Amino acid sequence: VQLVESGGGMVQPGGSLRLSCAASGFTFSNYGMSWVRQAPGKGPEWVSAINTGGYSTGYADSVKGRFTISRDNAKNTLYLQMNSLKPEDTALYYCARGYSSDYVLRRKDYWGQGTQVTVSS
Repeated sequence: VQLVESGGGMVQPGGSLRLSCAASGFTFSNYGMSWVRQAPGKGPEWVSAINTGGYSTGYADSVKGRFTISRDNAKNTLYLQMNSLKPEDTALYYCARGYSSDYVLRRKDYWGQGTQVTVSS
């Protein structure tokens, strides 16, 4: 399982970023996928998940209405569109294989290396 995130960076509050995750080493279309984040000094937080077909999604309350998860099974790629970013969204964002938040948070061996998102003025 290889997951490579990209698209992170520094942005001002209210700004937007789009994260991407390129997947390889497994049949991407057969698995639900998630995004997880970890802020400095805090434990990991499940952010969002999407099912295999892309028609069922879930979001943490902290990002609902601001973030949108999507996937392109033809490109083996997962996305996270992040709008109206807040300083509290600052974290290392990981792409993870799996749909259930409990399962994803337990299986760090199915996470990528992460991409840093910093929201600051």
